[in-house]
Order: sequence, then C-alpha cells, then structure tokens
Amino acid sequence: MANAFSKEERVAFEDILEGFNDALVLSRNVAVYNTDSAMMERTNNVIWRPQPYVAQSFDGTDMTSNFKDFTQLSVPATLGFNKSVPWVLTATELRDTLQEGRLGDSAKQKLASDINLAIMNVAANQGTLVVKRTTAASGFDDVAQAEAIMNEQGVQGFDRYMALSTRDYNGMASNLAGRQTLQGKPLTAYEKAYVGMVASFDTYKLDYANRLTARAGLTVTVNGANQYYTPKATSTAGSGETANVDNRYQNLTIAVGSGTVKVGDAFTIAGVNAVHQITKGDTGQLKTFRITAIVSGAGGSGVVQISPPIISGGGTTDAELQYKNVTATPANGAAITFLNTVSAEVNPFWQKDALEILPGRYAVPSDAGAAVMRATTDQGFELVMQKQYDINTMKTKYRLDTLFGVVNKQPQMSGIILFNQT
Repeated sequence: MANAFSKEERVAFEDILEGFNDALVLSRNVAVYNTDSAMMERTNNVIWRPQPYVAQSFDGTDMTSNFKDFTQLSVPATLGFNKSVPWVLTATELRDTLQEGRLGDSAKQKLASDINLAIMNVAANQGTLVVKRTTAASGFDDVAQAEAIMNEQGVQGFDRYMALSTRDYNGMASNLAGRQTLQGKPLTAYEKAYVGMVASFDTYKLDYANRLTARAGLTVTVNGANQYYTPKATSTAGSGETANVDNRYQNLTIAVGSGTVKVGDAFTIAGVNAVHQITKGDTGQLKTFRITAIVSGAGGSGVVQISPPIISGGGTTDAELQYKNVTATPANGAAITFLNTVSAEVNPFWQKDALEILPGRYAVPSDAGAAVMRATTDQGFELVMQKQYDINTMKTKYRLDTLFGVVNKQPQMSGIILFNQT
C-alpha cells in the first residue's frame, strides 16, 4: 500500500504515545470533559460548562415563601489550542531509522509541554485566591495559607493541587530536609528535592513558571458607588434573542492617582471581606481580586474588568443571595491595595473541579494520499501522526497534531501564591 507506515514507524509511534502520556503531569490533576466532535464543529468549537450550584437553607417548617428558582451559572469552554509539530526527512536521512525516533521524541515533548503550559497559564492568570508571602518559600506555613483561604471560602477539601516554580519548590524542600524529627520525608527532600503532600495539597515542581511584575506605589480607589454584580444565567438582546452569560467577570470603574494598572494585578478593596460560599459567614479576611482586562484607560479614571465579580447581595435577588461572595459593596473612594508589590514567579494552586481540559479530535481522512495514525492518551488527548512522500524532492513530510481546550470554570476555587512580597 502506498505511503503505508513501516513496522519501525508503528513502533516509534507507540513509543511516542507512551512518552507523551507520561509527560502530561498537570493534565492528570484537572477535570476532563470529552466533547462530541460533530456538535463542537456546529457550535464553532464552543460549549458552555456549568459552574457548581450554591444552595440556600431556611429556618422553620413553613417554607411557603422560600420556594425560589435556582440560577444555573455557566462558562464558555473552547477547543482553542491547535498544536502541531511538522518535520521533513530526506531519502538519505531515512537510512538512519534512529533519526525519526529522535524527532518523534522531540515532537512528543513539545506537545506535552504545550498542554501543561496551557493549563498552567489558565491557572496562573485566572485564579483569584491570592496568597501574599513577605518571605521566600519555606514550607508548611506557606501552603497552609493556601489551605486557609480555600477552607474559609468553602472550597472542597479534597483533590487540591499546587504547582511551584523550581526555586520556590526547592526552598520548601530545603526547609523539610532540615526537619530531622520527621521520618522518611526529610531524607527524600534532601536527596531528591521532593516535597509531596503538604497541608492537603499535592505539590508539583515546574521547570517553567509565569512571572507577575510588581505593581507598587499606586494610589487607586473605587470610582463610583453601588458597583456590585447581579449573576444571571442568560441575557436577552433587544432583538429578543437569548444568550448565556459568563459570570466570572465584572467591569469596575477606578481612579488612579498616578501610574497605570495592568492585566494580572492582584488586589483587595477596603471594607470588602470574603464570605464562606455556602454559609455566607464573614471570613474576616479581605476578598482578593485580579484584573483580567483593561476596558478603557489604564491610568487616571478608567474601567477594568475584574474577577471574580463583586456579588454583595446589594440587589437582594435570589441569584445574588445564592452566589454572594463578599460582605459589602465597596464604597465610593474605597482604597484598592495591590498584592503583587514585587516582581515574582507565580505559583498556581487549584481544586480539581475548577480547571477542566477538553480533548478534541481531528477528522483526518485516511484515503487522501497521506498515511494517518491516531491514538488516544489516558486523559483523552488524541495524537494524530501523518506521513506523506513527495516524489519530486524525495522528501517525506511528517506531522504530529493534537487539539484541545482548557477552561477555568470557577476562578474562586483556584489561586496563586506570591513570595518575597513587601
């Protein structure tokens, strides 16, 4: 059969898949949602995924006035990552069968890195639980602060993960290695710089990490009263069309005395405390927010998009009471305090259900002149390997492809730790 894979290539492809599967470290620690290929094509590769419900309870036996509608919130998830590694081998290069194996290993490593990087970027850029540490990473106390902010706000206490930059991770391992009163762990920390589970989090070491630049010395305030958000499942356009609403964001009008703000900045607002998502009790801690977009003007008076939205119950709708996340609406002129005061590496942490990957599938024809092989990893990622020979140049083209999406369904169930802040 023309352009059929040789046995050596089939074995090489199986080895690529095995190595690719092993390299997907972060993807093993997030939720997976498998999509229908035909449906995704018809919806422009977008599907709306539900956020967790938050229920209300009432006292007494007479519930006559308490039968209320639930508001289902959802977020758009997109198959937005089309990653491919192409390469060419000449007829003379193909005499060395090890060559294609080396190239296959390189392609596998790059695609696995792309998937891990996409997950890390979503976790680091969209997580809104911010832990600010004024010292270098030292161990249990650091991770315990991440546990505290999650527990206080009602995030599930299982399937929690933390990915740390190499320097921060090794700082924790150094602290653990010096704890001679513990059995086993100190020796492993000393020999392999391994931390493992700490304060309910499984910890992982990143060989790359995002950096968040400093935002210090600014005088920023809330510009305008009654800036709270009312959650809603859908919105109706003037034409009468109904569409889903992404409730992870809100526009906030601010006044900046000098300098500029930027996407990624983390901050608190004076007088706006976080509440427990289920009990609605005041945690006594200021709610943390992130700037996710600049709507108009980064300096002076401007509008920024923030996450999460300020749901204070100011409008007293059923949806606001269900999803209330702060104690109060910020006052006009309320001070905004930035948490990223020193440029530092971002260390994301999350609860498994907050982040979700969506493996996609290509419908590559197998009878169009190119040989095609496909296989699926444990997490559902599909790898497609193609080969085509050009008789004009005696060159053989190869490509390895994967299609996937990543979504942060609930930014209030994920966050970041920043070390060495002032």
